[in-house]
Amino acid sequence: MTAKLILSLDGAILREYTVSKDSISIGRKHGNDIQLNDMTVSGRHALISTLVGNTYVEDLGSTNGTLLNGKRVRKLILKHGDIVQVGTHQFTFFCEDKAAYEPTMFIKAEIAETQLLPNTGDVDDEVRGMPLAGIRVLNGPMAKTVLELRKPFNTLGYKGIKMAMITRTNTGYTIFSIKGKKGRRATDTPLVNGKAINQDDRKLQDHDLIELAGFQMEFFIIR
Repeated sequence: MTAKLILSLDGAILREYTVSKDSISIGRKHGNDIQLNDMTVSGRHALISTLVGNTYVEDLGSTNGTLLNGKRVRKLILKHGDIVQVGTHQFTFFCEDKAAYEPTMFIKAEIAETQLLPNTGDVDDEVRGMPLAGIRVLNGPMAKTVLELRKPFNTLGYKGIKMAMITRTNTGYTIFSIKGKKGRRATDTPLVNGKAINQDDRKLQDHDLIELAGFQMEFFIIR
């Protein structure tokens, strides 16, 4: 099957790119195949190239470097599930023949307009001094992806349907289920450590396991 790059920023999937060309340039300037509006990205930052069935990531002498699974690289072959970091953006490399990629699980930083949020504290500048947390995806096409929860409101969903929300306040992180039955299955109730959260908000603790529509994610404190 054709390999793909899934672009994400701050935990939100932005776009997917098919690796159908011999080379794909990534950078901040016009003329790149993938242009990123990111001041931490160099004009011509990195190159994704395919040769004899193998796909490589190559740093083009960028100022801030290119990371592969958290480590700086010059040029290395990509494997299914690898995470390429270019500036503040992440690319997940997908090339698994046994399962077709479906951009179903998503995490978006937003406010759900139709959902009444629980009273979890005021969202103000004090949040900036609180520990930063993230979610590590444990299975599926985005396995190994780390999504930082920097925003006050982070929506988790499946097939375009909002199913749960994680809020960040000056008292920590809280998760609760979003109402709605359209397109939902009985098994889609979000779980934390195996227990359904339903409409009750729940304070998240380091290493809690979140399950959502078959996807497993680990909540953890980054710093």
